[in-house]
Amino acid sequence: MNSNLKHLRQIVRIVLFLFLSVPFAAAQFYGDPPDDTHPWAIHDNNRPQPPRVEPGKAPGGAPSDAVILFDGSSESFKKNWTHENSKRKKDWKVQDGALISVGGAGTIKSKAEFADCQLHVEWSAPVKVAGNSQGRGNSGVFLMGQTEVQVLDNYDNPTYPDGFAGSIYGVMPPMANSLNAPGKWQSYDIIFRRPILKDGKVLDDGSVTVLINGVVVQDSTPLEGGGGHRGRSRAKAFPLNGPLKLQDHGNPVRFRNIWYRQLRSRPIEGGTDGKLSPDATKKKRAEIAAKIRKDAATKKGKEKLLRLMESLYYENNAATYAEAVELGEQFVNEVEEKPDGRKGDFMQVNNAVKYLVKHKILPTDHPGIVAMKAVIEENGWNK
Repeated sequence: MNSNLKHLRQIVRIVLFLFLSVPFAAAQFYGDPPDDTHPWAIHDNNRPQPPRVEPGKAPGGAPSDAVILFDGSSESFKKNWTHENSKRKKDWKVQDGALISVGGAGTIKSKAEFADCQLHVEWSAPVKVAGNSQGRGNSGVFLMGQTEVQVLDNYDNPTYPDGFAGSIYGVMPPMANSLNAPGKWQSYDIIFRRPILKDGKVLDDGSVTVLINGVVVQDSTPLEGGGGHRGRSRAKAFPLNGPLKLQDHGNPVRFRNIWYRQLRSRPIEGGTDGKLSPDATKKKRAEIAAKIRKDAATKKGKEKLLRLMESLYYENNAATYAEAVELGEQFVNEVEEKPDGRKGDFMQVNNAVKYLVKHKILPTDHPGIVAMKAVIEENGWNK
């Protein structure tokens, strides 16, 4: 019984391997080809694989590609932060693994400057409750030094909603209050995209997503200029990069475990994932085609033919087209003379030809199509 079970498991593993590997191997000439605003085909194996990132070892832990801004040590604070006010009489302090705001020390800012990011910050309001509304456990996380995600002890403390903990200050209240009690640690996970303007025209409003203790409280909220105190903010240009700032609002708020990861560029900034402009798409398609042609030059026979054919749906290059036609004729002649054991290869090339015809990359009356059909029928491969 155990022997049979072991044999069955081996069969299942083999079947799963074949099932999973075939779609990946056959993905070219499979999904829709690139178009005027998308440089990649659907299910495109030429598209780069996502880079490996090792997750943090514990919830909230920094992943392997994160930039750590504060790890609980005095060395980390000195290395990564500076006080904004050079005339201050007090400094923020590090105590028991936490970075503590000291009244009168003023705002601190990171030495690193960055823009679009995933940011993790943990903070804690004082255990002893004092004050109310904006006077209780108040600080702020300023992205690029511009847009504030409010830090405030609102566990049992009403205030104006667009100044609530987790609000985009002066822009949008949080959709929920998921704070822990005073003295407990709170976690902020923030996804930030800066606004983009060109010649005074808003191309992207920018956005912020915020999770407090794992609960979504801002969902791709448009920045509307970034927010601020009392006045309604208007669309404005942000710098390319800026520091992270932590506010001194007179309350001894504690911070720990601060890190960020940069996000991939949006198409509007030169990124190549998503919907691109026609000019950017054409440029990227030409780049991909050139890379495939370079790879084709290292191959022979059917493999070279398929790679050249593949390059044509990124860029219809005349020289490549002519070379593919020549190689195609040689391939058909070889199989026609010695068809034994060549069915798989031939049908693979035939499927590629059908794909190029379907998507109007090859004309329907191309003579090679008739020649291939004749070989298939002569050998009974269409049955």
